Amino acid sequence: MITARAEASFEPVGRSVATARAFVRDTLQGWGYADVVDDAVVLTSELVTNAVVHAGTAADVLCLRSEDGVRVEVADHYPEREVPLHPSPADVAGPDRENGRGLLLCAAIASRWGVEYTPTQKHVWFQLDLPARRVGTRSAGPALPVDLLPVTDDRVRVAVIQIDRTGAVRAWNEDAEELFGYPAEKVTGKPLTDFAAWPHTPGTSTGIVEALQLSRWEGSYGIRGADGRVLPVYASHLRVRDTNGEPSTVCLLVRDDERAVLQTPVRAPATDPAAMGESRNVDPFEVFIGSPAPDDLDGLLQRTVERARDMLDGDAAFLLLATDDETELEVRATTGLPSARQRFARVPVEAGTGRYGSARMPAVHEDLAAVPGAVPILGGSGMRSVVTVPLKVEGRLTGSLGVAAESAGRYSNEEALRLQFAADRIALAVESARLGELERLRRGSLSFLVEASDLLAGTLDRDQTLALMAQMTVPTLATWCAVYTIADQASEPYLSYVLHEDEERIDGLKALLSKIDPPEPVPTPGARVWTAPGEAAHQAALRTSMRDLGRGSSPHLGSGLGTTLSTAAAVGGETVVLPLVARNRVIGMLTLGKPSDDHFRQEILELAEDLSRRAALALDNARLYSERMAISRSLQRSLLPPGLPQIPGVEVEVIYRAAGEGNEVGGDFYDLFPIRDNAYGFAIGDVCGTGPEAAAVTGLARHALRLLAREGFGGPAVLERLNAAILDEGARSRFLTLLYGELWPQEDGSAVLKVVCAGHPLPLRLRQDGTVEPAAEPQPLLGVMEDLELYEQTITLDPGDVLLCVTDGITERREGTRMLGDDGLTDVLATCTGLTAGAVAARVLRAVERFAAEPASDDMAILSMRIPEQPRH
Repeated sequence: MITARAEASFEPVGRSVATARAFVRDTLQGWGYADVVDDAVVLTSELVTNAVVHAGTAADVLCLRSEDGVRVEVADHYPEREVPLHPSPADVAGPDRENGRGLLLCAAIASRWGVEYTPTQKHVWFQLDLPARRVGTRSAGPALPVDLLPVTDDRVRVAVIQIDRTGAVRAWNEDAEELFGYPAEKVTGKPLTDFAAWPHTPGTSTGIVEALQLSRWEGSYGIRGADGRVLPVYASHLRVRDTNGEPSTVCLLVRDDERAVLQTPVRAPATDPAAMGESRNVDPFEVFIGSPAPDDLDGLLQRTVERARDMLDGDAAFLLLATDDETELEVRATTGLPSARQRFARVPVEAGTGRYGSARMPAVHEDLAAVPGAVPILGGSGMRSVVTVPLKVEGRLTGSLGVAAESAGRYSNEEALRLQFAADRIALAVESARLGELERLRRGSLSFLVEASDLLAGTLDRDQTLALMAQMTVPTLATWCAVYTIADQASEPYLSYVLHEDEERIDGLKALLSKIDPPEPVPTPGARVWTAPGEAAHQAALRTSMRDLGRGSSPHLGSGLGTTLSTAAAVGGETVVLPLVARNRVIGMLTLGKPSDDHFRQEILELAEDLSRRAALALDNARLYSERMAISRSLQRSLLPPGLPQIPGVEVEVIYRAAGEGNEVGGDFYDLFPIRDNAYGFAIGDVCGTGPEAAAVTGLARHALRLLAREGFGGPAVLERLNAAILDEGARSRFLTLLYGELWPQEDGSAVLKVVCAGHPLPLRLRQDGTVEPAAEPQPLLGVMEDLELYEQTITLDPGDVLLCVTDGITERREGTRMLGDDGLTDVLATCTGLTAGAVAARVLRAVERFAAEPASDDMAILSMRIPEQPRH
């Protein structure tokens, strides 16, 4: 049964693909279907691309929600389509082809899919079923002696926080104020995500937004308090609705070491006689893990180490998972050890320094002091004895489980056999959960890279590209990020951008990185560890602490020491450097960091490497675009007059607008220059066409006019020689309309002009009485005929007169079927009596812009000259 639907249509343009992805993502997240969002986004991206890019039609996207999943339909409007009667595997596109790949993805990812044809449309649909979620049960624990009860503080505080449907805090009780330091009025209305430190890797486990949408959730995370520190808490979330049907989430939180107050007890296996008969059907996995079992890998691994520690009465336990080639083990869960320091750290199994030699067989170490380094994860932990057993599936090493104690000689072969028996019960479930996590991470990574590529391809601005690189990695892949750029082979790496998930730490991090040498620009692909930031931060914190102690500072940290320690904690974890290589040259480095001894997991580094390759190409494209734009602007500026001369007794104003983005010069041009004493030349012209070819003729015309005029040629001779020069350009020639004139200011305040109008819109003369009349007669344009017979006309501008010269971008301004035309321009000029030359040009431009709502598609040039009125005595 369909319970909700959402639909949208998208135009046949490339940007519609990103818009469609966002539409599907927002719709499914709003429905609470976060488990299938990444798969739906990837499939929608491919199908919409087929429609708007390959088929070249609009795409209709329809999302249908049901109780067990979601169905997405994508339809195109291709007008002619042959319906396949006998489809075969050969008819389906291969994975390397651009079109048809969406169907292969549907077959690989979707629960069900299909194609439906109508006379006007093709529908491709896919169904994604929701994964089954386990349902929790109630249970009770036995009566225990007082000394076995969980330990808490004198006063147990339970923070009660209510979150509305948008994720914002609606209620915040007194215990929440005491635990986290924020008064209720400071947090009400703010998103819980502003305070929650959520241990979440995209695509592998439930995020906080998804957790708040579940009917019930229980687990651990952190809350960042008013003092900036993260307090580990154990939380129980319950989704409720009020009498009006408005949903919200009630969150109960206690300190993590007081989790027994909220934690759901594990159901113990039945021991009564009635249940003994059913004991054969009890799942050994559930006996060890408890029911319900965690539904995500991290929860399962954490439950495993806690059960293993309790089973052998140990002080600590750990679980490591093997890489696919079984050469390394990665720390994934610990208890009783500093997990933040160890998580995702890797140790070799058989070779290399710090190797883990007892991974493939059960092993008991009675005293680690006698064999230091036998279990690298326990180095410096204070543990003396340890038992380790392998996790194997079909004979392949998949991990290692260990339990340790602080005293020597605690364990024997009997404990090893018990632990191995438990490891055998859970190995298959752990491996299945690990493979499921890898698959979700792969799909999440694919969606992440699709969107990252789309964002990077959408800009050619260098600074914006740098910002996007950092914002895509923080906090998704790393806690902080720094981008170094290299201008050329002889330049040193330059720190161009720094970002931290906590904005207050950016300045301190930038100051620290600025004081140390940048990483070496090595072109070798892959991530390499960079220890310099952590070492520098440690030394800076040590020096600052010593100075404060020498001054006898109070126990409260000063602002300087607090900032230094904060920066040291920010870069205290693993820092890796990935080269940015484009066109076989290292153009920079992408540096990623974790806080407080954290490590990167290999899958995240591989994803970061994929991102760095895309980012490097985008950054280099932005660099090339910037260089070419700088060259283009420089060349274009050389085609414009360097400045307008001051003409005694004449006001002059020029307004120039080149059509097209990034163009400073087009086919229109103007010039005003001195010829000799008290004689000035002016010109305004329009070259046929646009782009570089038109701009080249523009430069030829402007420079030829100046040269010929200063050689003493009159107007007709100047234009005739320019006409010959244009025709000499052959295939590169363009015909040209040109108004050229020479101006002589007179002692009586008037000005004499001699003009030649070669195919150009006629200049208009505005007299003091408001009459407007053409100031020249039309003659043939240039660049078409070889033999031209041109003549010049003489006019005299009296004080108060205005001569207006424009290009056809002014007179041919259109709005639908209407055009401004010569008559419209005449009407505008008639209203300009008494205005200065600058005011006349501005009024004409304003009238042209207001004539139509759409931006101008043609170049425009306006040259206005006015003879000022003589002052009365």
